[in-house]
Amino acid sequence: MNPHIVLLPGLLNNADLFAGQIPALSNIATVEVGDLTTGESISDMAAKVLETASAPRFILIGLSLGGYVAFEIMRQAPERVAGLVLMDTTVRADTDEARAAREALIELAQTDLAAVMEKLLPRLSHPEKMELPAVRGVITSMAASLGKEVFERQQRAIMARPDSQPVLATINCPTLVICGENDLITPPAMATEIVEGIPGAQLEIIPQCGHLSALDRPETVSRVLTDWIKSTHI
Repeated sequence: MNPHIVLLPGLLNNADLFAGQIPALSNIATVEVGDLTTGESISDMAAKVLETASAPRFILIGLSLGGYVAFEIMRQAPERVAGLVLMDTTVRADTDEARAAREALIELAQTDLAAVMEKLLPRLSHPEKMELPAVRGVITSMAASLGKEVFERQQRAIMARPDSQPVLATINCPTLVICGENDLITPPAMATEIVEGIPGAQLEIIPQCGHLSALDRPETVSRVLTDWIKSTHI
């Protein structure tokens, strides 16, 4: 029987973030995308994913915010996770500096969400990828679709997220960590920290790739994911 996959997108992202991966993954698994737009906290988001997931056990793939929620799922219901993929994320809580930066973006978003996305774009994508319609167009359309209320709700949940370092040593399912080589938000050093904390975890650095690796290098990420799932025989 094919495995079941639950994809968890990032801040102001929806299923379009994974449009390059869903067809490839659907060849080897049943795929669904979790909704992280309504929860007031990371804990709420994790609980909703667990409540709505259509399979009792699944491979969990989370990017950025989706990674924070994935760590929380490993707290709440680790027995439901058959395999874990953490993409372009960090195990650490926000710093005071990061929280202040998020507050400034929340304030700007009240009047000009498009301006927020223009500020964020160079940090979300590789310089050679960010102007591509398949990158810029998707990022801006996802943001416009979800809107400023979702942006603030997700940002406040991110700001209040716990440090997940204690969770790492408790993770005993097959785990893959993926990071864009040029990720400016959660750089490869943060991915290495996660891998070093999870017994048996594997690391894949995607070259010429920014934070939203699923958009910057969709074919490469699809291949890495499908090869790993096949090799782990989950």
